[in-house]
Amino acid sequence: MKLKTIFLLLLVLLIGSLIFYRIKTNANQDEKGAGKNDKKPPIMVKGVVVKPELFNDNLALSGSVEANERVEIHSETSGIVEKINFEEGGIVSKGQLLFKVNDVELKAQLVQANSKERLAFENERRAKLLLEKEAISQEEFDVTRSEYQSAKAQAQLINAQIGKTAVKAPFSGTIGLRTISPGTYITPAVVVANLVNTSQLKITFAIPEKYATQVKLNATIHFKVSSSSTLFEAKIYALEPNLSENTRTMQVKAITDNSKKQLLPGVFADIIFPLVAIKDAIVIPSEAIIPIQSGKKVYVSNHGFAKEVKIETASRTDKSVLVLSGLKMGDTLLTSGIMALKDKAPIKIKLAK
Repeated sequence: MKLKTIFLLLLVLLIGSLIFYRIKTNANQDEKGAGKNDKKPPIMVKGVVVKPELFNDNLALSGSVEANERVEIHSETSGIVEKINFEEGGIVSKGQLLFKVNDVELKAQLVQANSKERLAFENERRAKLLLEKEAISQEEFDVTRSEYQSAKAQAQLINAQIGKTAVKAPFSGTIGLRTISPGTYITPAVVVANLVNTSQLKITFAIPEKYATQVKLNATIHFKVSSSSTLFEAKIYALEPNLSENTRTMQVKAITDNSKKQLLPGVFADIIFPLVAIKDAIVIPSEAIIPIQSGKKVYVSNHGFAKEVKIETASRTDKSVLVLSGLKMGDTLLTSGIMALKDKAPIKIKLAK
């Protein structure tokens, strides 16, 4: 009975040992197999070799488009509008008669003033002859002469008032909608119409203090407006000599040709202001940059492995970014597949042409 029990125990121990050995052997084989499988294949990426470039830095600004010349047309005198000599929305020339205010009363006053002037002139002539004969005193002659000068000035004043009844265009341009009709009683406070010269247009904008010293007369800028995809060109012609104390900006004006009437005064302009060009700059594609909590990073190739590099950037364009530090000439910058990369990950690079 005891022998049978001992035999059964030995048999169980033998079977258990065999099972344990088999499990251990399989586990070791799995570990070896897993070790072989942990070696991942290289990640296919694209890259570019960092080379020195000329970087034309630009500053994006907002401005407004204004007419080259703009004025509100007023009458300098009150009266009834006699005649209107312009078409609304039409082109007028410098010196062209725009409208006429009735001057009948003024002309009547002029006739009277001219008569007084002639009489005063004759009195002054006679007084001069009497003075030469010492028939009157110098004081009496001076009074007579003063009366003549006063009458002459009065006639000139009325002539000037008559001239003001004819309102003429101060410059050539396009005249807007009128607010009067023939027969309207007008005063100097009434705005008759707006006259604008749009053959050229002014672009007004402000430069931040940081870049104020880079603004030069006759420099060329480019701008766009929302109503057109065309990139327009303008030339800087005037600078404010000092910065605004409130905004710390410098007011700048540029002028652009508008002979084709592609632009209208009053619209906003998106201005591209060129800053000083940087030679031998490191410029990289914006898609190669990964934002991180402490700044920005990129990946470069390091003997077949990806290497994480932190960089410091400055200005950027639509597609490129200027790098100040972190990269050097000759580095192979990885530009695609970077989101799947980790530091020291194996890579296979296809260089861009």
